[in-house]
Amino acid sequence: MTVVLAEDSVLLREGLVRLLGESGFEVLTAVGSAEELLLAVEQCSPHLVLTDVRMPPGHSDEGLRAALEIRQNWPAIGILVLSQYVELSYARDLLSTAASSGGIGYLLKDRVTDVDELADAVNRIHSGGTVLDPEVIAALFNNNRSRSGVEALTERERQVMALIAEGRSNAAIGQHLTLSAGAVEKHISSIFSKLDLPPSSEDHRRVLAVLSWLRQ
Repeated sequence: MTVVLAEDSVLLREGLVRLLGESGFEVLTAVGSAEELLLAVEQCSPHLVLTDVRMPPGHSDEGLRAALEIRQNWPAIGILVLSQYVELSYARDLLSTAASSGGIGYLLKDRVTDVDELADAVNRIHSGGTVLDPEVIAALFNNNRSRSGVEALTERERQVMALIAEGRSNAAIGQHLTLSAGAVEKHISSIFSKLDLPPSSEDHRRVLAVLSWLRQ
């Protein structure tokens, strides 16, 4: 799998290049600004883009806006956005593009220092899944606690929903929560029903379930 990396901190950028290389990914180029990121994607056509949210020149949301532009122009490219803090507005913007194309991730920078966890996230995004940082998931639950659909979820369904948002498969959810395959399917079906999600492909409804947290 080929990757284009954008991070303005030289030390972190070089560290991510090393971590990705150790996990078997080919970093085509590593750049330090959103403008360079867009140019690199156009020239290199990577499988996945990994970018920081805050990039030069303004150090606000340049990296995120570049990621959204990449999604619009090259929807097949997976996108993993890194952030220093939990920003729910960024999660909303990213996940709003996932229902049609998938392949989206939003992780805190502390999470990617683990080689195995980074590799797992990149692979799941490349396969079309969505990956949210557990701290983002916790913030989403707290932020949307008053919404009727979310409020109706049982504690076990919330646990299942959190793992869905992390991009886990049914098998991984069952292993993590010590549930049978049938029990996992039953919980997911109940979640879809309580969130009023009509029948559709399983992957599509998983994304929509996560998106339901993000709506005001």
